Amino acid sequence: MVKLVEEINTVEYLEIEGQKDLKGEIEISGAKNSALPNMATALLTDEPVILNNLPDLLDVKTMIKLLEHIGVSINKINEGKYIFKLDNVNSLEAPYELVNRMRASILVLGPMVARFGYAKVALPGGCAIGTRPVDLHLKALEKMGAEISLEHGYIIARAPKGLKGAEINFEKITVTGTENILMAAVLAEGTTILNNCAMEPEVVDLAKLLKKMGAYIEGEGSSRIVVRGVKRLKGTNHTIIPDRIEAGTFAVLSALFDGNIRLKNYPYKYLDFVHQKLKEIGIDVIPLGKDEVVIRRDKQLKPVDIETKEYPYFPTDLQAQFMTLLSIVDGLSTITENIFENRFMHVQELDRLGANIKVKGKTAFIKGVKKLKGAEVQATDLRASAAMVLAGLIAEGKTKIYNVYHLDRGYERIEEKLKNIGAVIKRGVEFIED
Repeated sequence: MVKLVEEINTVEYLEIEGQKDLKGEIEISGAKNSALPNMATALLTDEPVILNNLPDLLDVKTMIKLLEHIGVSINKINEGKYIFKLDNVNSLEAPYELVNRMRASILVLGPMVARFGYAKVALPGGCAIGTRPVDLHLKALEKMGAEISLEHGYIIARAPKGLKGAEINFEKITVTGTENILMAAVLAEGTTILNNCAMEPEVVDLAKLLKKMGAYIEGEGSSRIVVRGVKRLKGTNHTIIPDRIEAGTFAVLSALFDGNIRLKNYPYKYLDFVHQKLKEIGIDVIPLGKDEVVIRRDKQLKPVDIETKEYPYFPTDLQAQFMTLLSIVDGLSTITENIFENRFMHVQELDRLGANIKVKGKTAFIKGVKKLKGAEVQATDLRASAAMVLAGLIAEGKTKIYNVYHLDRGYERIEEKLKNIGAVIKRGVEFIED
């Protein structure tokens, strides 16, 4: 009789020894949320698009696989510098096995239907942090003349005669929606007006790249963007902006370690509102020179009330990291999450480490404790994983963080960066039998 062997799965973890003396320098990497739409611009031209400061991230690798599947050749010149060139169109489909790993895969929809008159894109996956509907993208494309259908979990967009300029009024502010329709509009016939646009620096960076390629765009960085379509775009060379979320994460880390960590390649101008909140807590971010900052903090930090809101206000992507900080600030702080309805999954994990946090509706009430204590926790999404790392570094004893693949999606070489400033951290794998 043959005995069947049960399938064995693995789970990756990080183990951190807390309360080590961290000091030194950390350099901020290129922005994930800029890199992904910038990579998608390769679908808009036959000429090479050269991108510099491209971060080595799981999401970037997923986008590389997706673009290669479509027909883009991608060559690494040196660290962080790549050439993207659409040589031959192999497929106008973005398959589920790639798209389900990352919601930003939807960014190939606009460029493909604008350039080729057809796109088939699986409904996207990614972090389970709440509903991020793509209907805003689809309604905009329909207004530009595309025929949209949903078939067997796929979005199918057809515009055999090309897209036409239109006035688009986004019902809600959407970053990927703004980026997707911006890329579609640059090759549409006539003028497209986008209202209620996202104003994030990553949108501005995309517009800057598109203009280098020959697009006519006005108003990026405001809520109204005007695009005059052109027949073709050319290749270009572009450097991706630094990652403001990584910068904010490490600003919190430096504050937790008495400002002994200097930050290089720091995008100071993109974090004004975050700096205001840090100052209310008792933390100053002080520019030292070109793109370098040092953190200074009061001996006694103060509680604060935070509400997440679209740029230029407090970013939802820093909510979890600030919750870790506030969990050891004496007094009662609150964080209200206005962007995603399911982004407090890290609360129970912080509570496992000894935090005192209660959630009522969309507000978390954080009563500061004297210290956190190491425990086993889960990384529930990308930014929550960063919050767990921060918590593990300040906690007493060892912290083991499971499902750290989330971390690899958005933080480049984070273990190496932390080890270089004195962290004791190791990655391991555990086997789980189903």
